[in-house]
Amino acid sequence: MIIVMKHGTTQKQIDQVIENIAHMGYESHLIVGVARTVVGAVGIGDKSRLTALESLEGVEQVLPIMQPYKLASRETKPENTVINVDGLHIGGDEIVLMAGPCSVESEEQILHIAREVKSSGAAILRGGAYKPRTSPYSFQGLEEEGLRLLAKARKETGLKIVTEVISPATVEKVAEYSDILQIGARNMQNYMLLKEVGKSRKPILLKRGMAATIKELLMSAEYIMSEGNYNVILCERGIRTFETETRNTLDISAIPVLKKLSHLPVVIDPSHAAGHWYYVEDLSLAAIACGADGLIIEVHHTPETAASDGPQSLKPEKFSSLVEKIRPLAAAKGKKLCFIEN
Repeated sequence: MIIVMKHGTTQKQIDQVIENIAHMGYESHLIVGVARTVVGAVGIGDKSRLTALESLEGVEQVLPIMQPYKLASRETKPENTVINVDGLHIGGDEIVLMAGPCSVESEEQILHIAREVKSSGAAILRGGAYKPRTSPYSFQGLEEEGLRLLAKARKETGLKIVTEVISPATVEKVAEYSDILQIGARNMQNYMLLKEVGKSRKPILLKRGMAATIKELLMSAEYIMSEGNYNVILCERGIRTFETETRNTLDISAIPVLKKLSHLPVVIDPSHAAGHWYYVEDLSLAAIACGADGLIIEVHHTPETAASDGPQSLKPEKFSSLVEKIRPLAAAKGKKLCFIEN
C-alpha cells in the first residue's frame, strides 16, 4: 500500500503517518517525487487496516499497489527516477555512456583506455576488478589492486567508476573505491548480496540475469530498495535463447516495458548481448532510439590480447565513431549526451 500525502504537507504530518505504519507492524519507505510525496507501507498483514490512515491530517488517499515489486513500481512513483552519481545524473534528459575494458589488467592499460573513452564522450569508466568467470581457470581479476587502478584513472580523468561486486564480504571494499556498484547477471538473484548493497547508499547497476524475466529483474531491484537504497539502475544485457549467432539475444523490448512498469533508469549493455564487436554499434543505436538512458560498452585498445571479452570489445576509434552517431539520435529523442569537462 502507499499513502499519498497532500501537496504542501508538513514533516510533522509525514512523521505521524510513519509512526502509525510502524505501530501496525509495517515498514515505511518515504518516496519524495516532483508531483507528490508518498509513504510506502511494506510488510505482511491486514492491509485493510492501513486505509484508516486516510483520516490523518495531510493524507490524501491510501492506495493498493498491484505489482509485487512495490517500491520499483511506477504506481508508487509516476515520474522517472533520476540517479545522482556525485553530480552526474542518470535517468534525466542526458544519455550517459559507460565505457572501458571487461577487466582491469594493468595501470598502463586502464589509464590509456580511460583517456581514450573520455575524449570520445564517455562519462563513466567501466572495468572489472573482481571477475566471476564460467571457468575457474580463467582470469579472475586483480581484485583490490584493480580497484586502486580504477581510482587512479578516476583521479586523472574525472570519470566516474562502475565496477562489479561479487560477494557480500567485498561490498564495503568495492564501495570505497567506486561510484556505482555493479551486480552482474550471474548474481541478479544472489539475495544476500542484493540485501548487502541495499544497505549501501551507492548507486547500483543491476544487470538482468541471462534467463530472468522482467518481473524477476524488478523483484531483484525490490530486494535492494527494500533495504533503503533507492538508487537502482536497471541493465538489460541480453538473455539466453535458442539463437547461437550472438552471445545472447538483446531484448530491446525490455526498454519500453521497463519504462512502463517502473520509474527506474534503464541502461543497455550491447557488448554482452552481441558477443562480437561488429554488432555493438547497431544494437547501441537501436537502444538509444528505443529510449535507453545510457549504454555500458566494452572498449579495449588491443582486444586481441585482452584478458577477457576481447571479441566483443570496440577499439577506441570505433567507440569514438559510435558516439558521433549517437549524438544526432539523442537529439531526436529530446536528449543530449552527458559530458565530463576536463
